[in-house]
Order: sequence, then C-alpha cells, then structure tokens
Amino acid sequence: MRTAGDVTLPLAIDRADPRPLPRQLADELRTAIGNGLVAAGEPVPASRTLAQRLGVSRGTVVSAYDQLLAEGYLLGRVGHGTVVNPALRELHPPNVGRPAAGRRDSAPPNKLIDLRPGQPWTADVVNTAWRAAWRRAAAHPLAPLPAAGLPELRTEIADHLRRMRGVRRAAEHVLVTAGARDGLGLLLGALGTGRRVGVEDPGYPSLRRVPPRLGSSVIPLPTDDAGLVCDDLPTGPDAPHVVVVTPSHQYPLGGSLPVARRQALLDWARSEHVVIVEDDYDSELRYTSAPLPALAALDDPDDGCVVTLGTFAKTLGPGLGVGFLLAPDWLVDDLRRTRSDLGQPVSQVAQWALADYLASGELRRHTQRMRREYRRRRALVLEVLGDLPNARVKAMDGGLHAVFESAIPESELIARIRGGGVVVAGLADYWSRPSPGAGGIVLGYGGVPVDELRTGLAAIAEAARDRDGASTGTRPCTP
Repeated sequence: MRTAGDVTLPLAIDRADPRPLPRQLADELRTAIGNGLVAAGEPVPASRTLAQRLGVSRGTVVSAYDQLLAEGYLLGRVGHGTVVNPALRELHPPNVGRPAAGRRDSAPPNKLIDLRPGQPWTADVVNTAWRAAWRRAAAHPLAPLPAAGLPELRTEIADHLRRMRGVRRAAEHVLVTAGARDGLGLLLGALGTGRRVGVEDPGYPSLRRVPPRLGSSVIPLPTDDAGLVCDDLPTGPDAPHVVVVTPSHQYPLGGSLPVARRQALLDWARSEHVVIVEDDYDSELRYTSAPLPALAALDDPDDGCVVTLGTFAKTLGPGLGVGFLLAPDWLVDDLRRTRSDLGQPVSQVAQWALADYLASGELRRHTQRMRREYRRRRALVLEVLGDLPNARVKAMDGGLHAVFESAIPESELIARIRGGGVVVAGLADYWSRPSPGAGGIVLGYGGVPVDELRTGLAAIAEAARDRDGASTGTRPCTP
C-alpha cells in the first residue's frame, strides 16, 4: 500500500474564489475521491505535507479533512493516518440515479440530492472541544456501567434539561438510552406486554413500529394544525395505556400544542391513568420564538404521568447513538430493573465524551450556531417554495423539515422530483391509516450543503409547476 507521502492528487486552491479555503479543499478532495483517484482504504496525504504543497496553513487542511471525516468520505485510523473510508461505496454509492434530460437546476449526473427528513448538518460538529472530549473519554479505564447510565452524564443531562427545556429534575430521574426508539422500548418493557399505545396520526413512523414488536397494539389518534386533538380522547375501557405525543413540534405537520390543550391532555391522562410519552425530538431548534417548555415541566416529578424521550440526534447527529429518558419517581425503579435485565446499550466512551462535551458548555454554543444556520435554510425553503401557484409550505416554526403540499397527486409529484435528481419522503407514509386529506411531500433541509439544498429546492419548484405552466389559483403559504 502506498504511504501517505506517496499520494499525488490534482488539487488546486484559487484564492480569488469566494469560498473559504477549507471548503475549496474539501470540495476538491471529495471530487478526487468520487473520481476514484484515491481508492477506498488508501491513505490521503499527511496534513502537513499537503499544506506545504498547496501553500496553505495546516489548519486549512485539518478543517477540510474534519469535514470529510464527518461526511464519511474519510476515516481516521490510529497508527495509519487518514484513509478513504473502506465503506465509501455503501455510504456514497457512485450510481444511485440520473436526472431527467432537460431538467433545469437538476442534480449532477449519477447523484441524487437526498432531501429526506431526519438528517442534521454534522460537518460543523467536530471541533477542538469535540475532539478533546473524546480524547479524555478514551483515557478513562474501562469499567462496568450502572444500568441507568454513567452518573456524570445523567447529571449533565439533568442540568441540560433545566437550562434548555425548563425542567427541574434530579439526575436519579434520568436514564441513558440509545435514542428515542430504545427509550420507548425500555418504557414498554417496564410497563409489560399487551399495552394499547396511542400515537398521533400522522406521526413518526419509526416510533409507531416499536409497540407491535413488543407485544403492544397501536391506536391512531387524530391531529390538526395545532397538534394532538385533546377534546375527544378515548376514555374508560377504550382508553390507551400509553400515548406518544410531540407537543413542542408535531411530527411531521409542525404544530405546537397550545397550553390549554397541554393541560387538557394532562388532566385526561391523570383521570384515565395513562402514561404520556413526550417525544422531545427537536424542540431546541426553534426559529420564530424561544424553545417551548417541555410538557414534563407542567407535570409532578414524583407522581406525574409524563415520560420524556430525548435525543442528541438532531443537534449532534444520529450517528452518536445517545439519548435519554426522563421519568417520574414512581417509574424509575421499574425502568432501572428493566434496563438491568436488557443491558446498557451505550458505550462507556460515548457516555464519558458526551458528559465532558455537555459540561464544557459547547453543546449550548453549537446549538445556538446551528439555530442561526437552520434559520437561514428555512428562509431559503420559503423563498423558493413559498409563493408557488397551487401549493403551500406548512408551518415551520422549528425543526429540520418542511411539509410541502401541491395540487399534483403525491405519487406523481415524488416521481417528478426524483426525475429532477432529488429524493424526498411522501406525506402519506406518516399516517397510520389511509386519509383522503394526505398528500404532499416531507423534505429535510439540514443534511446537505446549502448549494445542494438550493439546487434541490429549485428541482422541487420545477416539478410542482403545472404541466402547461398555467396557474389555476394560489393557496397561501403559511411560514
């Protein structure tokens, strides 16, 4: 295998280019890797060597490498330097689609722009504080973990909830999980099989699929533009044992549950002995006002009915695989016993690293930076799609996705968009049962570079125009 010093790549830096130097270099390297000039598993030049050859600082090269590490193009290996990711073909397939001929602003040949929801922008996560946290975490001797998770991490999560979500709870009420689905599975395991689980309709498909896997049934509950409809919830023998809700940012339609409905939901749950599962999946990413307090902030910490599921997937990235569950006191012992039986799924190193990262205050600073970035992306979505005839963008007060509705049938619209080189999700997939009102797409605007987002949005706008270019009326955009 060639050594890092033997690698010669046709890279060029143009100081007249308005792009920052690290961005230029990352783009050049990405293209070289995509063209096969460096094969999977082969090393890239040492940062100092490449910096000298290009006449740039070593920090410029390190920043470019960090971005490609975050995107999965590169992989750092102890003792072997930085190499092209051996799993590159799985992460970035070379031939995943081709845009339709003649489509304006379409994606480059052989590349689909992936605007499916659920992906944040992760290129800016890796910085000095992040690397330092992982170095210190790796230095801790390996030892058995408590079933509920590392005490230091649970303490930091409790403080994070106090600062960011207005919830004051002791660290003993926090359990470390591998994410929202793991947390829901843990709760259902503690409550026992045969439970009836109410879910928002439409709602998050992944969470909806968890209860049947664990011997529970699913009951769809209606929503409207403000979230879960709370004035006619089932009672008596028809009431569910558990209800999963997204009160701060209904998924995927985007509504925020008003205070009156929140109180009505809590009153109903107490009278019917229902456990409310608050999926707090992206509540910190809010753009039109301050983040709303969590539903748990209105609940009793000892005898309450709200269990909060949290994750760092939207702020740091789904690859981290760390989340948490916040429970009232009466449930904590059962949850710990269940977790002890099932085992703690999050590694000690990841837990130490996140505890260190939270304690440094860097997550709060990173979240503030990403709010500004995503606010700009949100504005771009509204700029490109907000005034199209016979279409509208649903409310986008926060989060990383938008719902776009058009007069064109959903399946046809998705096919047109894919023909323009872009992948999106269909709104109908989020419903538990067929709904005559379902139709449109769900698009994510966090996971791709801004230039790709702009190109992808232009392709969506092109696909949403009437075949003959005529307008038959306009539905208002609700920003």
